[in-house]
Parts: sequence; structure tokens; C-alpha cells
Amino acid sequence: MVAVLDEAVGEWARMRVLVVEDEPKLADTIAEWLREEAHAVDVANDGDAALERVAVHDYDVVVLDRNLPVVHGDEVCRQIVESGSSARVLMLTAAADVTDRVAGLTLGADDYLVKPFAFAELAARVQSLGRRSRPAAPPVLSRAGVTLDQALHKVFRDGSYVPLAKKEFGVLAELLRANGAPVSAEFLLEKVWDEHADPFSPAVRLTILKLRRKLGDPPIIETVTAVGYRIP
Repeated sequence: MVAVLDEAVGEWARMRVLVVEDEPKLADTIAEWLREEAHAVDVANDGDAALERVAVHDYDVVVLDRNLPVVHGDEVCRQIVESGSSARVLMLTAAADVTDRVAGLTLGADDYLVKPFAFAELAARVQSLGRRSRPAAPPVLSRAGVTLDQALHKVFRDGSYVPLAKKEFGVLAELLRANGAPVSAEFLLEKVWDEHADPFSPAVRLTILKLRRKLGDPPIIETVTAVGYRIP
């Protein structure tokens, strides 16, 4: 298991991921691993709970066990695909037979991983799928003197390095991707935090305050009344 990164940003670009696995210990281990890579991760332990979450949240990737209780993983995959969701599906199975893998891919899964697997490989596959779930963003985002390198996970302002915590990096990336348009606190909470985040939490506001302080003067993050935040 990699070490938890409390203040440093993880190795890859952050995404919103749903882990669907009926073995709670395995589900929690996968979620922990992905969170250490700076992803926002939710967990469901059966197919019905998975479909409820997919209907509410905009996921980049769904890590989906095939043999699920209540609603089988095949049916969950089929409904995700038919819903038009942009989420990519990584299906997990204990069966190594090629016909089993083909069946899952035929249902619309984007990738397949056989148990037992290396967590590092799962994280790499999640990252690869996530890049295909949304329009590709430039590897380096720049605006108002701020440069955010998504590959290196580093931020600079006017050439000076600015160390950011994971959530701060995630919020700044979303603001830069908006290309000057305002971004709501609700959207930032959805993309950067997970489902356990309190919708009435001041987390976004506090993160914006920390970002403003770390990025220094003159301030570049504007508050758009009743709308959200933007970098003009």
C-alpha cells in the first residue's frame, strides 16, 4: 500500500470514482488506494445501491464487480451504458475464462480486470479510463499568471512554486478548466469531494480562502455573487 499523502498531491489527475464491490473489506481497500491517488471515491456494496449513486452523481469511472447481490453487475453495466452516462466501466471478476471477459465487454464495459489483481494496476487502469470519460484537458493549464501542470501535479504563480494540498489542487484545476466561466460551489463539491461531503459544509469556501492565501496578491479568484467562483 502506498503511503497516505496528507498535503502533497497524488501522482495522477483526480477523478470522481464509484467502487461497487460486495466484499466490504476489498471495497474499502480499493477506495483507500484510489483516495491516496487524490481521487474522490464513493462505495456501494450491491447493484441497487450502485444504480442509485450513478443516477445522482457524475462519475468518471465505475469500478464494478460482476457478481453483485440485489442487481447483478451485468445489469448495472447495461443500465449505465443505456443511460448515456459518460462514466467508464472497469469490470472486476473472479473468473479468468476469456468467454466471461468477452461477455462483460459485450455489455459495454470499457475494461476488464481479473481477481486477484495488483492495486497499482487497478489504479493505472482507472486513470486511463478516466482520461476518456471527459473532454481531454491540456496537460498544462494556465490563466492569470497561474500555471497548473497536471502531469507533475505542480502549481506555479509567476514562475514561483506554490505547494497545494489535494483538495486545493483539485479546486484550482476545475476553476482553470472553466476558462473564465464561474463554477458553482455545488459543482466543486461534486467533483473534488465524495458523497460523504456535507452539502452545507463550508469546505469549498474554506478551500477557496486557503487557495487565495497561498496564491498571493493580487487575488485572482473572484466570488460571483449567487453563482460561484471564477478566475477571469
